[in-house]
Amino acid sequence: MRIEKRLSNTFKAFAASGKAGGTVLILCTILSLLVANSPWGAPYLAFWQINLAGLSVELWINDALMAIFFLLIGLELQRELNNGELSDLRNALLPIIAAAGGVAVPALIHFTLNGGTHTQPGMGIPMATDIAFALGVLALLGSRVPASLKIFLTALAVMDDLAAIIVIAVFYTAELKVGYLVGALGMFVALFVMNRRLKVLALWPYLLGGAVMWFLMLMSGVHATIAGVLLAFTIPYSHTQDDPASPAHRMEHVLHTPVAFLILPIFALANTGIVIGAGWAGELMSSNSLGIIAGLVAGKPVGIFLFTFAAVMLGVCRLPLDLAWRHVIGAGLLGGIGFTMSIFITNLAFVGEAEIINASKMAILAASLTAGVLGFVWLKLFGAPAEGDLDPDTMDFDDGATDTGPARAA
Repeated sequence: MRIEKRLSNTFKAFAASGKAGGTVLILCTILSLLVANSPWGAPYLAFWQINLAGLSVELWINDALMAIFFLLIGLELQRELNNGELSDLRNALLPIIAAAGGVAVPALIHFTLNGGTHTQPGMGIPMATDIAFALGVLALLGSRVPASLKIFLTALAVMDDLAAIIVIAVFYTAELKVGYLVGALGMFVALFVMNRRLKVLALWPYLLGGAVMWFLMLMSGVHATIAGVLLAFTIPYSHTQDDPASPAHRMEHVLHTPVAFLILPIFALANTGIVIGAGWAGELMSSNSLGIIAGLVAGKPVGIFLFTFAAVMLGVCRLPLDLAWRHVIGAGLLGGIGFTMSIFITNLAFVGEAEIINASKMAILAASLTAGVLGFVWLKLFGAPAEGDLDPDTMDFDDGATDTGPARAA
């Protein structure tokens, strides 16, 4: 029996905005690189370090504006868990297992090259996938790739980012202040009760409480952006797909445009002002840079493919009917576009080490560009939907639980 799932309007809007949002990100990155290496480079880089109310402009962007980005990530994850690919355990297992491989193998590659050295904290850098860029590449391919590949890659990237968020919370907390952390968690519980018990549907109490939670999280030493994810799970969500009365749906819809066209571009401008010195090629050959590049370009597709292949062969889950193994390889290649999240983790991994941060960002840009080009070319050549595909606006799964045979086309 086949179960047809109509793609939600929210997802379609998100996927459609990926192409334009990715283009803006690329242009901002190029602009930042050009200005940083021009005669205006010194004042440009100094601008981001201007102190405002105790934080530099760069930190306000990375700690405050990016909390809004993480709020959107949390809302997308909540949607996936309720109405999306992650709402059904059997369907969710495929992107979850794929994401596990896409996290573990790149981290292992980096650790193998950097274990026991001062650059070991960078092992979290190649773990994440930039959803906007990855979906932007798929948007360029249009109907030449199956609709379910977009769903698979989105769910995989969301799980990747969830893993990155956990890594940030657990491993990149410099000094924990328990009192503030307890206060932040207490505010989270209060907002959760306000949703589940008091049934408050107005958005402003959640946003006000979220701002308080952000401040307490910032003071606790745990990265403040985690408050954005926690806030997302306190906002009331309707189990009716794309319900306009759902506060979470309204918030997600409102945030897509400013995140894609304002917050992420500003983040790119503030964090990709990389000064390319005479020894830039040698910096890309350092163990840390090689770990980042190899982790993203090779580790991502290898981890995603191997874990997915093993899960299907063992009967744990199966591929959607319109996907073939070549599509999984393409998704793995695009998973190597780390960009936003990788740069974000770089800033946390090497606090105060400007040279290593600069070299790491160069490696991230090189790896993300390589992964994006490889993924695009691969899917352009081999990404045509499998025989018997569904309508491009639908996603179809076979209801047979464990048909795993190697009859799946490569």
